Amino acid sequence: MYTTVNEDGVLNNYAKEPQVYCAEYPAIWEQRRYVLQGAVATMFVAVLVLFAFAVS
Repeated sequence: MYTTVNEDGVLNNYAKEPQVYCAEYPAIWEQRRYVLQGAVATMFVAVLVLFAFAVS
């Protein structure tokens, strides 16, 4: 942990910063999974909205 002391004697503690790295572009199979997850989420929200209209 990184600690500094100012002129009044007050301690300031700073968390250790994680190592930075660049993200990699997702593979084809990961992209297909994201598309499937988006389609399922869209259908789920659409069903919820239609159900809300039906019961009101």
